[in-house]
Amino acid sequence: MQVIICTLFEGHYHYGLAALTNSLCSGGYRGDIYAGYRGTLPEWSHDAKENASLNWPGATTLIVAENLNLHFLPLKVDCHLTNYKPHFMQLLLNGQIKEADGIAYFDPDIVLNCKWETIENWMDYGVALVHETVMHDFPPSHPLRKQWEEVIIKCNRSVNRELHHYINAGFCGIKKENYEFIELWAEIIDTAVRDFDFDNVNFMPLDRTFLFHASDQDALNITAMSCNCPISEMGPEAMDFIPGGWIMSHALGKPKPWEKRYLISLLEGCPPTLADKRYWANVNGPIMIFSFFKTRITFLKIKIGSFLGRFYVKN
Repeated sequence: MQVIICTLFEGHYHYGLAALTNSLCSGGYRGDIYAGYRGTLPEWSHDAKENASLNWPGATTLIVAENLNLHFLPLKVDCHLTNYKPHFMQLLLNGQIKEADGIAYFDPDIVLNCKWETIENWMDYGVALVHETVMHDFPPSHPLRKQWEEVIIKCNRSVNRELHHYINAGFCGIKKENYEFIELWAEIIDTAVRDFDFDNVNFMPLDRTFLFHASDQDALNITAMSCNCPISEMGPEAMDFIPGGWIMSHALGKPKPWEKRYLISLLEGCPPTLADKRYWANVNGPIMIFSFFKTRITFLKIKIGSFLGRFYVKN
């Protein structure tokens, strides 16, 4: 099965993109990764070459490993990139990757922990989605879900399934026969911008009392409620939000693993997380993100922080 991968990044999130790419390579993925970006490309991508065959102005391609290509696609959009996910996938599906059998989106602060074939097998059962820990108990009768039904009605849809959990929008895996999910996700965001005061520019500008607090994530949850295609859900362990996971690690919040000052964080009662450890396990290639010295020193700090964190953790 030919599945392509895509992501979106700007600024220092290129450090996450590099680790994500390394983890995909380690997991056995071979194919094309499309990274939409704003700003300038990172130093580690200096070997990327112009690629006119992609039919995208300014596109460049970095050969990461044999049969693994990372394509950089410059973007000129005003919205926050987190709200651009389904629209970016639409552009790819209608242009560069028409022949693909599926598409998987990963946020650039995720690394893969399992073999790639695990993801492909998961996608066979429906749109692959992962639960959040926030609002993990989120029943069909929840007042927010009832308010979301107004958006669904505006899109001339109805609630097609009862969901009991809140879904994280950092990852989704979608086979060709389920591309309806992407189209509907984009339609819901567009409808929310037009009719429901959806802030398309800022990230989480409003609190949870508003209809759209987590913007793209709320829109994805509405899509999961109303799409016709099947979905396949895994719990929050699939992103290492809770122990027991083996699929991927998602470094939520700030600072990100590549920004964190681990010994200072330890003194504040915050030892290294599993996402921190899994990130740094993916920095040594094939894309070399940091110097050998920085990597070794950080590994040592994480080791010290993990040991001392057994005795000193903020309540």
